[in-house]
Amino acid sequence: MTGPGSPAPRQFAFTTRAHVAVDDATGESIGLDEVDIRVGWLLDLIVAAGTELVSRLWQPVTFDVLAAGLDGQDRRLPAQGHVAAARLGWHPHYPDGIYVPSRVSRVVTAQVMATLRTLAYRDTAITALFERFDPATGRIAPPTAAADRVPLGFARGVRRQLIAHARREGAAPSTRLRITDVQEPPQTSAMARLSAADRQLAQITATDRELVLTVKLPTCPAPAGRAQWRSVRVTAAIPGHLHGRAITDWHLPTLVLDRKGLLWQCAATELVPAGDLGSATVAVGVDWSPSTLGAAAITTENPDGLSSDYRGVTYDDRGLGTKLTRLQTEGQMLHRKAARLTRLAATAPPEVRAQLEEKIAVLDGHRTAVGVKRGKINRELAFHFGRQVTDYAEAAGATVIAVEDLTTLETRGHGRVNNNRAAQSARRKAVTSLAHTAAGIGVTVVTVPARGSSAQCPGCDEPLARPGGYHTAWCPDCRVGGNRDHIAGVNLAKRALLGRGKATRRRGQLPAIRVAEHAPVRKSRDKTSPTPPRPRHRRVRRSQPTTTPRSGVTPNRHVPAPEASVWDTVQPTPPHDDAGSRDTRTSPTNATPVARSMRYT
Repeated sequence: MTGPGSPAPRQFAFTTRAHVAVDDATGESIGLDEVDIRVGWLLDLIVAAGTELVSRLWQPVTFDVLAAGLDGQDRRLPAQGHVAAARLGWHPHYPDGIYVPSRVSRVVTAQVMATLRTLAYRDTAITALFERFDPATGRIAPPTAAADRVPLGFARGVRRQLIAHARREGAAPSTRLRITDVQEPPQTSAMARLSAADRQLAQITATDRELVLTVKLPTCPAPAGRAQWRSVRVTAAIPGHLHGRAITDWHLPTLVLDRKGLLWQCAATELVPAGDLGSATVAVGVDWSPSTLGAAAITTENPDGLSSDYRGVTYDDRGLGTKLTRLQTEGQMLHRKAARLTRLAATAPPEVRAQLEEKIAVLDGHRTAVGVKRGKINRELAFHFGRQVTDYAEAAGATVIAVEDLTTLETRGHGRVNNNRAAQSARRKAVTSLAHTAAGIGVTVVTVPARGSSAQCPGCDEPLARPGGYHTAWCPDCRVGGNRDHIAGVNLAKRALLGRGKATRRRGQLPAIRVAEHAPVRKSRDKTSPTPPRPRHRRVRRSQPTTTPRSGVTPNRHVPAPEASVWDTVQPTPPHDDAGSRDTRTSPTNATPVARSMRYT
């Protein structure tokens, strides 16, 4: 069954941790610390083999083969990384005397192939950008064809690599420049992607509340035979937010070790309502704001055309943005201080260098802790933002949410500090969280062009005036205006409705609308956007203890406050053995004469 509203499968990720581990053969309990040690030995083998394989394949011919996508017999390379590596004859090597199962080698080759395939795109881009690079000026000429265009942030990174290479080499090379000429082989991540293996290495089963993973782990750092690989059955709890969801399949996790021990990075497949982008008539536009994470507005398509009430809603980050700014400033300060001590340690005497290196290690530890805090806050901020925007779209009856294309969005013109702060905001994480949350109710998230969304009028497509400064916008011809972020949300929603039939879909990415079309959006007198709920806080005085009134006595609920003067700055001295509690009544001495004597003396 297919169509709007019908169930459609989608994959999502989550994390969990084990709480019980037993030996699969004997059933004896194993400590979690022992499991962490054995998983660490497995990751050491994977990292060593992956590093050796990447170093051996770090040649231009490797990227030529990956760019062509064909093996030695001109057959198309399969999507599975370990199968493609087997066809090409790329196998990892291990030290003599160490036995590693073939399924672990599958994990190694799958992770290496994923890295090399990603870098194959960078190799092609480096070659294309080098042809337009001028070593004398350090600039890259604009592209002449649409196929040569790359994201601006990506082009800046390649430009820095080309400038550094030109400084090292001096003269411009006459041959084709490749990625192997401008950077070293990448590091292999310490993780075990078990999804590349089969049941001989790992298998997973699920109950109502728990996941049971059976995986083979080494019993020593250098296993010499099959007997030194034993299966361990590890049990982890299913997170509470997944209980009761229509999950059809649980996939093998990726094992990593962090500061708390073994972490499962899991994936699952569930059924969600299928979205219908082609028949959308109400759209929500989300504009990324420099002052807060984002703002949303609604555009509706009627038989008379597009309309909007131009009343949006701005996301309230509950003070998390201020905390992120403080942590970012602190992290940058720690980075600058560590960089300065590193420069001093390079020319310092040995005894002073040792002291400086100890300080640098402490600063690096603090900087890592700050990064962990920022990551947690960004995750909380992203999912809270996704939940609020999804509820806003559901209340308005929208079936599509339009967000700005982050590949074409560049923060500039607000100063170095503000540009850096906006560039490090959790926008991409917020988009992922929004797409995940919206898909649960059948709402589709699409990306639309960002250029001119907050600078052009949704009605006449002319530049907007700024009568009240940066955060306001006004069109004197259409007589519409308001918050610039809400105006941008109307423009983004309009682009989603006009280009819904021309959206392009690529695997692993959101549906994208590449061209921004224009149609006038008239101002509707009717209220079309929902009013967001506002929390009402009840003021409670917690300083007074709660007492039970005596029966038959009417309590005095309203006690008038004593009269106070603006000069009442002298507090009466409490009597002896009194700490100034509320139960002790002080003398009703008026402080006005005392204040007057202080004033006129």
